[in-house]
Amino acid sequence: MRRRVAFVSPRFGAQIVGGAESVVRGTALGLLERGWDVEVLTTCATNPYTWANELPEATTLEEGLVVRRFSNVLATSASKEHAVHGRIYYGERPSLDDQVTWLNALFRNPGLFEAIFRAKYDFDAFVFAPYLFWPATVCMPVVADRSVVMPCLHDEVYARMDVMRHVLSLPASVWFLSGPEHDLAHRLGPVTPQHSVIGSGMDVPDSYEPEEFRSEYGIDGPFLLYLGRREVDKGWPWLVEVFARSRSNVKLVSAGPGEAGVVPRLRGRVIDVGLLSDEQRNNALAAALAYVQPSLNESYSRTLMESWLAGTPALVRKGSTVVEWHLANCGGGFAFASPRELSAQLRRLTSETGLGEEMGANGRAYVLDNYQWPHVLDLVEADLLSLKAGR
Repeated sequence: MRRRVAFVSPRFGAQIVGGAESVVRGTALGLLERGWDVEVLTTCATNPYTWANELPEATTLEEGLVVRRFSNVLATSASKEHAVHGRIYYGERPSLDDQVTWLNALFRNPGLFEAIFRAKYDFDAFVFAPYLFWPATVCMPVVADRSVVMPCLHDEVYARMDVMRHVLSLPASVWFLSGPEHDLAHRLGPVTPQHSVIGSGMDVPDSYEPEEFRSEYGIDGPFLLYLGRREVDKGWPWLVEVFARSRSNVKLVSAGPGEAGVVPRLRGRVIDVGLLSDEQRNNALAAALAYVQPSLNESYSRTLMESWLAGTPALVRKGSTVVEWHLANCGGGFAFASPRELSAQLRRLTSETGLGEEMGANGRAYVLDNYQWPHVLDLVEADLLSLKAGR
């Protein structure tokens, strides 16, 4: 029996850094290995801020996947979009017309829309992720009866806009990555009857070489590790401020895209190592005293799972519902909200023999028990086949 699925995402590729993009790529590759005919429909953008067409408009074969890229149409003047975005960001709910103006000014992609419309009956299902952008909001409705949305939903102002309401209520199915994401969706509004928590699969590294990371970057002594975009929405400035006011000899090592913006007074305490390869990231996690997750906006937190797979405990920001949920499920670390709490937890990790190892082991067991690809792909396949049988 022929089984065909298309994944639709604004960005795609092994070079793309992002949680939603990682789960799309992993799921697509997993289904390909299980014998599905898989295509990816995406844009020519790699930068989630400019949405400029940095890759050619073409059909390519990447890791065995057929990837079709379509050029974005960008707004010629973004002044009104910026004004509307500012109102949205600070909690205002503009008129529906203004919301559509904001959505279209980020980028539009008529070629992608036409390709999906023409290919409606060529695929058993179209999987859209994440919820926020033009592909899910505008393209998904034309194939709603055979679409799945994997929203990667955050508790953020954008999720409360009227222009987003149909993204969870209209598709044939919705896949959530965690229990709190599922609960948030139901608080926001109607969710299509067929929906489930599938989680996300994790690739388990064969080995870790922590001393290689220390040697490569000349890092001695205990350190916290931050992985991710250095921006306000990921909690990076908040973390730097809390860390600066904490009392500890532990350093903070930061890796990821964007400017770290380390002020002179923190140089030596805060170390920026820029972008890391997957191998370097794994080695850094294994070398760290703890991984620190300051983001409030998470639907799953892949980096948290990566830290636990490395046997490294986590320090997470209080108020991040998804991350604290994971923490409560396994006891893999501490939550903090102030410099005093961070200082106290660092003292415990550096003075109580075996505490970090025990927490890290708890986290690793949790990931291996709940987030391995075979289990996640079983849930994905069952839902896709259910949709096909229902039609």
